[in-house]
Amino acid sequence: MALVDLTQLDSPSDQPFVDLPAGLVDELIDNTGAIGSRVLEGFEHLRENRSALRAGLDDRKILGAEGDLPRAEPATVAAVDGSYAVDRLLTTDLCVCAAVGVEGLTPPHESRVWPDPKHRTFVTEESHSEETATVLRAVMVGYELELAEAAPHSVVMLDGTLALPIIYFNQAFDKAASAPQRKVASCFLERALPFLEAYEQMLTSPRSDKYYIGLPKYSTKREVGTALAWPAAYDDRGLLSLLLQAGEYTKPMQLEKPPSPWHLSLKGLDGSQLDRAGEVVERIQAAMSNLWTCYYRPRSWLPAVRIEMAASIAGNQQQLANVLGGVKDQCAAPGMMEPYPIYMADRMVKSISTALPAIRQVVTQQACEKYGGDVGEVFFGLHSYRSEAGAA
Repeated sequence: MALVDLTQLDSPSDQPFVDLPAGLVDELIDNTGAIGSRVLEGFEHLRENRSALRAGLDDRKILGAEGDLPRAEPATVAAVDGSYAVDRLLTTDLCVCAAVGVEGLTPPHESRVWPDPKHRTFVTEESHSEETATVLRAVMVGYELELAEAAPHSVVMLDGTLALPIIYFNQAFDKAASAPQRKVASCFLERALPFLEAYEQMLTSPRSDKYYIGLPKYSTKREVGTALAWPAAYDDRGLLSLLLQAGEYTKPMQLEKPPSPWHLSLKGLDGSQLDRAGEVVERIQAAMSNLWTCYYRPRSWLPAVRIEMAASIAGNQQQLANVLGGVKDQCAAPGMMEPYPIYMADRMVKSISTALPAIRQVVTQQACEKYGGDVGEVFFGLHSYRSEAGAA
């Protein structure tokens, strides 16, 4: 095999080690051999024990086939995803978050409901604070939930676990209450009740013709592994991706419960808003204790998909069939390792962080046009020294 001359590669992605000391690179490469051997051992172990592991699924009546379910009704599908970014400037922080809703592939007999993607955005400047990103992230999640609730589709996918919003909201209430005058905190506290109401809808899926589901890409949960006493080194999704055949799924199981009950602080709210939010939170906490999950491998070229859902879906064979059918219909392209609308929404929102320099440039230009002093001070004050970005 011919060696690649790193000096002849053009783009930074083609030169992964260009800025690293040569000794460090040599040490990294030397260690990869041992890693490869350990990874190979894991795959060999799975290959040798695949039949026994599948037999365990059968024996416990966990394994199911989509053909055993009622015929799925054609479903319109949408997915929501969000992203946020904070640009730490010398004199201020530039904050932006966005949520995007994307319609999936449309059945032949259906017309498009959302010809264009839907979105919610928030952009502002803030004085320096390490807490800004925590609250901004919660605003992003709230916008995602609002888009999901507003979607007129049969199956609405959230790019992530259904448990994530309660964690982010709880953190944000604590941080926002300590500095309610901040613009990000004010936005979150003003929208908190609608955010919580939309979250309750997603957790309960009360309508029989609309199903909310969470599709986390990465999960360490082991509901199936715990039930079958699988080695702790293997998480459910990784192992089931190798065990399930196309069209197979695991029967819904309740989500692993946390060591302590779910908690959601409502610091910063008062009056009637606090009373109404408290009632919603009680229903959210009840719903959180009754969430279910299954794994489904819609196509042979895809890994198993973890699907989190309300108890109303898990306990109804027709609704479960409709959800699995909706997911399968969106997995028509071998080049995408996830359902189409999830893939598209993720691609769109990830551009938020790359758009920050352009936003900063516009802000700088507007400030320079009206500044009465030396415009060099504006450029100096709006110099970026660190950016922070994330997604749900």
